[in-house]
Amino acid sequence: MDSRPQLSVIVPVYNEVATVRTLLERVMAVRIPKEIIVVDDGSTDGTPAALEEVQTAIPDTPDNRLTLLFRPRNRGKGAAVRAAIGRVTGDIVIIQDADLEYDPSEYPRLIQPILDGHADVVYGSRFVGSPRRVLMFWHTVGNKLLTLVSNMCTNLNLTDMETCYKVFRADILKRIPIRSDRFGLEPELTAKVAHLRCRVYEVPIAYYGRSYSEGKKIGWKDGVSAAWTIVRFSVRPDIGREDEGFTTLRRVDALRRYSEFQWELMRPYVGHRVLEVGSGIGALTQYLAKRARVVATDIDPEYLDILRRRYDHEPNVEVRALDLKLLSDNGIPPASFDTVTCANVLEHVVDDEAALRGMRRVLTPGGRVVLIVPALHALYGSIDRAIGHHRRYARRELAEKLRAAGLTVEHMSYFNMLGVAGWFLNARLLRRRTVPGLQARLNDRLVPLLRLERRLSPPFGMSLLAIGRSDP
Repeated sequence: MDSRPQLSVIVPVYNEVATVRTLLERVMAVRIPKEIIVVDDGSTDGTPAALEEVQTAIPDTPDNRLTLLFRPRNRGKGAAVRAAIGRVTGDIVIIQDADLEYDPSEYPRLIQPILDGHADVVYGSRFVGSPRRVLMFWHTVGNKLLTLVSNMCTNLNLTDMETCYKVFRADILKRIPIRSDRFGLEPELTAKVAHLRCRVYEVPIAYYGRSYSEGKKIGWKDGVSAAWTIVRFSVRPDIGREDEGFTTLRRVDALRRYSEFQWELMRPYVGHRVLEVGSGIGALTQYLAKRARVVATDIDPEYLDILRRRYDHEPNVEVRALDLKLLSDNGIPPASFDTVTCANVLEHVVDDEAALRGMRRVLTPGGRVVLIVPALHALYGSIDRAIGHHRRYARRELAEKLRAAGLTVEHMSYFNMLGVAGWFLNARLLRRRTVPGLQARLNDRLVPLLRLERRLSPPFGMSLLAIGRSDP
């Protein structure tokens, strides 16, 4: 029996009576177990009848299961793909246009990076060396320009964002809400897989393009729509999860300067075997990953999936589920690490003293707990409540809790005095539930001032850096 994961082929169709029979024959000829989900998007040229003829002529087999969906009116490629996703049962999904511009015989090469465990998403690129029909210059320029703008917004380095051949792990595609009805589908999917930190690969494909006289449908209006879609989803990710905690993590992850600044504070105290408690989506894990052994943990399944995708190529980084509330009873042997880092997590735990005792238990003698926590009781407000903070800390309070857990206080200092006014405004006066993205990016630009502030040893700040040492 073939043990390969089943492939789901989504075929959106609109007025392709001349090509759809041949296309489906070519798809069925590919020697991979698959289901073929064809969505007729309100065709008026006889395509529905042609599809029914194909279904009658070719009975279902275990390797080729054909499902036909008929929509009463034309809504566009994105709407057709959205309708098909609910019928997907395979492990891998590929989108296939109903014309003959793309060759289904390339499916095995396209799905191989996913089968090998290297990729979550694969793009078939028409511009990296395979045969292609020579056609319209300005159409190619438009494709490359849209790819460039998309890359600038997503920080990917694709060569062909507008390609039809996009292959997904099914669980990835199913979790992406698709808003675009027409050809905005391509940049929308690209933006969202980038926001989800998917591992994206490109595979060269042949391209047998059509001219407009031969039936090509995409035009300049679709290019304008695609450009708008790129901008829209770079500003608002819309990846199916918009709770305050995830929104905050996503915005913090984008603050490269501020994350680097926090790492500079922590780095002198971090050893070689590190347990990172509450890694989120990996804003600080990227710096810890240079250590000899790192166990990155979280309790949220989606954060764990993002971490695994982000650090799967790092052999020294292990990602595992860990509940800080149960750190003292979680299967981690005592004295396993020389460092436990816990940045902006302890405040989420009801019994923070028990959590600190658990951290102490897994440390080797002389090892350190490296904490960053929100500071100043007077700043506690609507944002803290929305993202699950039980408290903010004062210096003396945190020192007492470290000592009670059996840790010697090696260092304690406030930082980010500049952020106090903004947090008070948003959390106490305006009662917002998240820090606005623009303000967060502005704070990122002020990092040089935070470095200057550190030299002055500020008497208060929005956050506390605390180091607790486990003495022999």
